[in-house]
Amino acid sequence: MGQVLHGSARTTEAVRRAIQRSEESVRALARRHGISPTTVQKWRKRASVADAPMGPKSARSTVLTVEEEAMVVAFRRHTPLPLDDCLYALQPTIPRLTRSALHRCLQRHGISRLPEMDGDKPEKRKFRSYPIGYFHIDIAEVRTTEGKLHLFVAIDRTSKFAFVQLHAKANRPTAVSFLEALIEAAPYRLHTILTDNGIQFADLPRNRHGWTARYRVHRFDQICRAHGIEHRLTKPNHPWTNGQVERMNRTIKDATVKRYHYESHDQLRQHLQLFIDAYNHARRLKSLRGLTPYEYIARIGTEDPDRFKIDPYHHSTGLNT
Repeated sequence: MGQVLHGSARTTEAVRRAIQRSEESVRALARRHGISPTTVQKWRKRASVADAPMGPKSARSTVLTVEEEAMVVAFRRHTPLPLDDCLYALQPTIPRLTRSALHRCLQRHGISRLPEMDGDKPEKRKFRSYPIGYFHIDIAEVRTTEGKLHLFVAIDRTSKFAFVQLHAKANRPTAVSFLEALIEAAPYRLHTILTDNGIQFADLPRNRHGWTARYRVHRFDQICRAHGIEHRLTKPNHPWTNGQVERMNRTIKDATVKRYHYESHDQLRQHLQLFIDAYNHARRLKSLRGLTPYEYIARIGTEDPDRFKIDPYHHSTGLNT
């Protein structure tokens, strides 16, 4: 069975035992085992060959006094408030109390995590799985020195493959053009699209069931029907239903307009395309178990090739040989 020694140990238990049994001089033992005389003397004095615990004998705060620490513990136990709420309530009484000092104090006493309360959390439900081809679509606003642009974003619910475009207007023709470009760009067939209730994607709810809307059909829906795609709409005033693309919007903005200043729309377009290419081909995602979106797509292409219009490897970066 392997020995568990501390990181700076220069001797094993066998060497320590040999030092304790040997009658040689300290200098001779130090030379024999390649250690300092102080180490030899230390192990000769000890009756055990196990590592002794280092550090303080009793853990205590370097910021709080004993009375203040007792006050913190009593407050936490009688008022099960979150960490920040405890900090704000105790700081007027203990001005030097910091967030890290409070957290360490609660950890020492085993009360850093609040107990689970019945009914305080909604029941967790497993996220429903879908085959690749289920896309979330949304529109966000970005700005450069030249003015405002509309960012159209689509992300696959399963493969996390992202597709984006920048347009000067966010109207019906632009949404239709984006949908057609998405269908062309994806190497596999789309089966479902989820959007909000914006007029770019659907008629207003109050007009949706009228004779005119039924007769002419929204152009976005016409494109979906022509390609066998089911168009779903989120519940009004429930943006979290389309949370995947909302999160992608934030990721894109954090990497572009919130970090850099762009003099022109073309400069933003160029950087945005570089980011999306890096995201699809190089960013490893925990939700895909360490694969990039295109690595995941390629694996599905091997397992279920009937879903694909072209070989997904033809969209991979580099030479295709």
